[in-house]
Order: sequence, then C-alpha cells, then structure tokens
Amino acid sequence: MTTASASDRPVLEVGNLRVSVGRGAAEAVREVSFTVRAGQSVGLVGESGSGKTLTCRAVLGLPAPGVEAAADTLALGGTDLLGLDGRGWQRLRGTRLGAVFQDPGSYLNPSLTVGRQLAEPLRVHGGLSRADARRRAVELFDSVGLRDPDAVYDRYPHELSGGMLQRVLIAVAVSGDPDLLVADEATTALDTVVQAEVLDLLARLREERGLGLLLVSHDLAVVADATDRLLVLYAGEVVEDGPTASVVAAPAHPYTEALLAVAGLGDGTRTRFPVIPGRPPAPGTPAPGCRFAPRCAYAAPECTLAPIPLTTGPDGRKVRCLRSS
Repeated sequence: MTTASASDRPVLEVGNLRVSVGRGAAEAVREVSFTVRAGQSVGLVGESGSGKTLTCRAVLGLPAPGVEAAADTLALGGTDLLGLDGRGWQRLRGTRLGAVFQDPGSYLNPSLTVGRQLAEPLRVHGGLSRADARRRAVELFDSVGLRDPDAVYDRYPHELSGGMLQRVLIAVAVSGDPDLLVADEATTALDTVVQAEVLDLLARLREERGLGLLLVSHDLAVVADATDRLLVLYAGEVVEDGPTASVVAAPAHPYTEALLAVAGLGDGTRTRFPVIPGRPPAPGTPAPGCRFAPRCAYAAPECTLAPIPLTTGPDGRKVRCLRSS
C-alpha cells in the first residue's frame, strides 16, 4: 500500500465510459466510471480482454482503428475531453497527460539518441534552447534514477537495458509536468527486481509531483502494493471497485478472489498455483446474466437470468455479484 496522500482535487473523471469495437459496434467496455485524484494511484486489473487497455486508450484519446469511445463524463483536471479534435489531444499529451507502455523499445526511434528524443519535446512544448533542453533532459534522466545521465543522453536505445529504456520513457512522460500519468502494463516485460524498482520510481514521482497515476496490469500482485484504489474489470465491466487494502484483504467478487489466488501473493514458499478455469468471453459477446458465471465456483441458476447491477455496500465498495447483495 502506498503512503502518498491524495488531495480532494480530481485529476481524471470518467463517467459511464463505453467503448465499441468492430463493424457490429459491439460494446467491449460498458459503464466504467472512476476518479483519479491528485497524488492518488488507481489500479485497473484483469485478464487480457477485460477492457483495461481500451479504457486507457480512451482516456488518452488514442483509440485503435475501428474503435469508438463515448462517455457521459471524461475530464482532465476540469478540462472536458469529450469532443476534443486531434490537435486538442496533441496539446494535452506530453504536457498535462503522460503515458508509459509495455515494451519501451518500440516507442523510441532507434536512429536517434534517447537524449535527443527527450530534448525535442522540451524544446517544442517548453520553448527551451538546445543547450537548456539538454540540461533539463539530463536532470530528468537523473531524477528517474539513471546512472551517469550525461552519458545516457548520448546513447541509442539498443545500447540500454529494458529497465533503463523504461526509465527513459518515464522521463519523457513526466517532462511536461503532467496532471495524470497512465502506466499500461509498464512493468510486464521487466524482471522482478527491475519491476519493483520501476514501481518504486512511479510512487516517488507521484508523491513528489502530486500527479495522479492510473496503473494498469493483468497481475494483481503488481498493483496490490502500488495503488490506493482498485478497479477489477472482467469482460468489459467493473466487477469490484474499492480501496486496494480492503479488496486484497477480503475480495467480495469471485473473480477478484480468483485473481488473488493466481497472483501468488504470500510468503513465497508455494511452488504450485491455481489457475482460473475456462476463458473470458470474446469482447462484445452477449450474456443474459453474470459474465463470469461460466467460470465461477459459486455460480447459481439465478446468476444467469438477468444482468447483475453494480451495487454499493455500506463501506462504499462497489461489487457486481448477487452474493454481495
């Protein structure tokens, strides 16, 4: 659990987000709502196909071809994002909105030094001279924990390790002093030690800068100690939403319970772990009731009769399950 304190100032507000995919306009994400506050870390967790990346790309204004997003509310620090054109999104990304993705090497130009790739946006967005942009880039490389940042500035992507490349991308992402940083599977390709270092770095930057962090992962173990609030997504729906400590200590939805079981949280002595039987439904597949019912150990006939609402309990936690009502 993180120690950074969140303010009451909303950085990101998402209300009733829907994302449709393909010619048939099947809804792959439905009724997703959440808020990220300044200094707060919110996690999105779920298996592949749960809608995490579609949600993130909607927040970033980067839907893939054939994908359309709509929402009742989509705002960044009070700025309404609904209806922004391409130029409007470009002005936000790299300044108030930063992002870090999986496989950092694919987001860097192999023919340019990493320093130049950081200095250019500093010159474009910040109006810095070439010399000042270099000095600021070296400072940013140092702030994200890169050793000998002057030397790193003149290196090409192929000369750096995966962990160093991810730190370079984080430096690029925070160079515009963003309100929100989106980290989509940012630690997936890294080994355990480097993964922990990157998560610690994100926590430190969040605390120092007061930015909001949206942390996305398929692995609940990754987000368990790095977020304040947790949204569990399954087949495009939020099935559980609450304080991370409460969700991890006592999961209220069977899917969250299953994710915890396969995450391997514990003392590290187990050598065999359970798996979740079956597979998630294809995006947009219609279902009369609970979409997790075919894989759920607690499923009852009434679970498949009608859509299950997302209800709010006395402690404020939201759960989409008949067992919690």
